[in-house]
Amino acid sequence: MVSINATHRNSPDTRLRDALGAADSSTRLEVALAVGTRADPAFADALVARCAVEPDFFVRDMLTWALTRLPAENTVPRLLAELRSERAQARSQALHTLSKIGDSKAWPAITRSLLHDSDDEVARSAWRAAVVLVPAAKREGLATELAAQLGRGDREMRLSLSRALVALEDVIEPALRAGLDSADPAVRAHARATQRLLDDPDAGFDLAVDEANRVVALGSRRVEAGTC
Repeated sequence: MVSINATHRNSPDTRLRDALGAADSSTRLEVALAVGTRADPAFADALVARCAVEPDFFVRDMLTWALTRLPAENTVPRLLAELRSERAQARSQALHTLSKIGDSKAWPAITRSLLHDSDDEVARSAWRAAVVLVPAAKREGLATELAAQLGRGDREMRLSLSRALVALEDVIEPALRAGLDSADPAVRAHARATQRLLDDPDAGFDLAVDEANRVVALGSRRVEAGTC
């Protein structure tokens, strides 16, 4: 294992970047753990930079944990700068870390473009960060932005969106009603499944989706029958 004490004595940023870029993911994980345990703000730049390129999920999670151990005044400005990166992973990991830090001053940086980002991982991370950071007065507006994406993506994407909406609790009801009235059956089904989860948080998402699809399909058949 890399000696963190030695790393710290000899140009910590340079040596730490080398250690975090080791070929072996286990080594990178150990270094991130050691840095988080040490909680030295001198490592903030190296940790943020590594988040943007780290390929291993578990190492990324440890990097986020290490960043949450540092003072917010050291980490939040650096993470906010990452939200403007052209690299999707830099944006998504910065959003994820901001959601874990929970500093409300980061809320203004959760822009509409991030909430609607074309990269699914960035959008999902933005949704999770937004519901953690949103001020009470902005919750309804956030619900509208999120509900505008009902029907987006695959099962995991739709589940993430439903969870974000449900986290906003009853303020989502007007936005869900718009989804229920959509001409798109996928949007209607997703809205109905989300409403089911809001009413019964213990309901499984797949069961809620199956039920919603049946209701939407039944409604469509009734419309068709009425037009014959």
